[in-house]
Amino acid sequence: MNLKKILSAVLALSLSLSLAACGKKEEAPVETPEEPVVEQPAETPAEPEVPAEEPVNMRVAAMTGPTGMGLVKLMALAGTPMAEGTDMAAISEAAMADSGSLESEYTFSLAGTADEISPLLIKGELDAACVPANMASVLYNKTEGEIVTLGVNTLGVLYIVDKGDSVQSMADLKGKTIVSAGKGSVPEYGLRHLLVQNGIDPDKDLTIDWKSEQAECVAALASGTADIAMMPQPYVTVAQTKVEGLRVAVSLTEEWEKLDNGSAMLTGVVVARKSFIEEHPAKVEQFLSDYAASVEWVNANTADAASLVGGYGIVAAGVANKALPHCNIVCVTGEEMHGMLSGYLAALAEQAPNAVGGKLPGDDFYYGA
Repeated sequence: MNLKKILSAVLALSLSLSLAACGKKEEAPVETPEEPVVEQPAETPAEPEVPAEEPVNMRVAAMTGPTGMGLVKLMALAGTPMAEGTDMAAISEAAMADSGSLESEYTFSLAGTADEISPLLIKGELDAACVPANMASVLYNKTEGEIVTLGVNTLGVLYIVDKGDSVQSMADLKGKTIVSAGKGSVPEYGLRHLLVQNGIDPDKDLTIDWKSEQAECVAALASGTADIAMMPQPYVTVAQTKVEGLRVAVSLTEEWEKLDNGSAMLTGVVVARKSFIEEHPAKVEQFLSDYAASVEWVNANTADAASLVGGYGIVAAGVANKALPHCNIVCVTGEEMHGMLSGYLAALAEQAPNAVGGKLPGDDFYYGA
């Protein structure tokens, strides 16, 4: 084959290959369907775990008087021993129901005066205590805010009693002579405040014969040297068993309510150490719930409650049975407690700043308000 024929064959082959390539259709790329996008729910940030409180036994003190009466059912549930010599047969079965079921939760003690309780509270040997309302403010100021009021436990228990019919209102005290104990303390400050609010000058318009103790007032009424007295429950009930015809003429608590200023005449409150509240908040809430339940039971079961009051040596059961309905036992907390107590302390401070510890307490004095 000569060279010319070889070249012609190569050129023909090249041309055929080029035409074949041009004749092919360009294939379209295959589209892959997109998968639907599934939105993932946003992650909820985990709440911080609150460690459960270790069980704690709360040490509580109360006074032998109205401020301790509301606690008696809770004391029984905690297995608190009765006073020495108590006839257990005299304690009602209903009063002792579930006795000891809260034994590991609380330890209760009783004292005759607030002066026995205050040092133990300050030193941390008590966690909470029932004390006079003004004493709570004194302790707050003395410890620079380390004492906090949890609630009001007793409203006013002061009454004007009369052997005759001459006193029907505060206004009727004008020109009269009354006997009373408690000069230089809350009874005097409360009485003076109400007299002034009723347009009576306590220093000019009547005579107040101050005695050193309630027994002297009862003796004066019994002997006839006095016809009118101011005294608290349960002494009113005691006096009525010894003085024929003695009647309750005026309730100072009701007279204070008539002022309608948001405050109230108070006798006692329950306080706790600030450090205990901060360390055991759940325990404090449990205590207030248990306390409220005890107060409700006491007010609804007078005879059964009186048997416990007598068993714990607070006051004789017979006297308690008659006095309890007039002791104004409550468990008031939060904003309502704040309004009651702050107004009452302000009224005391106007007359004697030292009665509240020199100055009114700050807002941190009122738990939950």
